[in-house]
Amino acid sequence: MSWVANVMISIGAADSANAEELSAWLRTDAPRHADREGRGVGSLEPLTSPETHRWGGWKNPECEVWAGALNHADLDALKHRVFETQWREPNLVQLLVMDQEEAFFRIWMIRGGKLRQFAPLEPNEDDDGFYQSW
Repeated sequence: MSWVANVMISIGAADSANAEELSAWLRTDAPRHADREGRGVGSLEPLTSPETHRWGGWKNPECEVWAGALNHADLDALKHRVFETQWREPNLVQLLVMDQEEAFFRIWMIRGGKLRQFAPLEPNEDDDGFYQSW
């Protein structure tokens, strides 16, 4: 049985090598949930590279987005790895995670020397403090 987490990371172009290293770590060394033995949970692939042609629009994107479906990933270890990475442009890093049985992504960004979540723990349409009205 699998346990899937959908993961995306948006970065600046200067951090391509860091995204590649993160993907390699996920593939071979990333720990699994505490109840699962072994290492390696999947990988991330670039969605915005000119070679993949997966990004819509008529222009080239001004960010890089990598994404993948991870299996049995220890998401706390993933967040720690993202935070500890020596990003060249840390303020551009956005980690989006939607764990299995969740209906929305949680967004994590590096701000003030910490990895902070910038989405509510649970969607609450009655809480106007988290949402901008149009």
